[in-house]
Amino acid sequence: MDEALWHPDAEDFELNRVLAALADPHRRRVVLQLARADGPCLCATFSLPVAKATRTHHFRVLREAGLIRQVDLGNGRSNTLRRADLDRRFPGLIDALLAAEPESPASGVDQMPASASGGASTPAPVR
Repeated sequence: MDEALWHPDAEDFELNRVLAALADPHRRRVVLQLARADGPCLCATFSLPVAKATRTHHFRVLREAGLIRQVDLGNGRSNTLRRADLDRRFPGLIDALLAAEPESPASGVDQMPASASGGASTPAPVR
């Protein structure tokens, strides 16, 4: 069944839903990586130390809060930060996140393809 992915309109973004999505460190890491990326990133390119089902859940929460836009590619999904919409609705939010969590070598997007385990064996980032 081909179901279109639901994305809220920018005027429907709710601050409490956006902040709840950002409260999780894995989801915040995805948003920060997308904010620093030059373009769309596939879900599999993120180094998240969680099971595939949990990764899917995190991306759904981010999408339904309005933080990311996903495009179904058939064998995966590309993700982009809805930066313009977020800056218009909540000015300075993404800049504040970027300033609060400066980029570290461990925070970049993985350059290696995702493993069959969905990243479950990937070590947690060094803090």
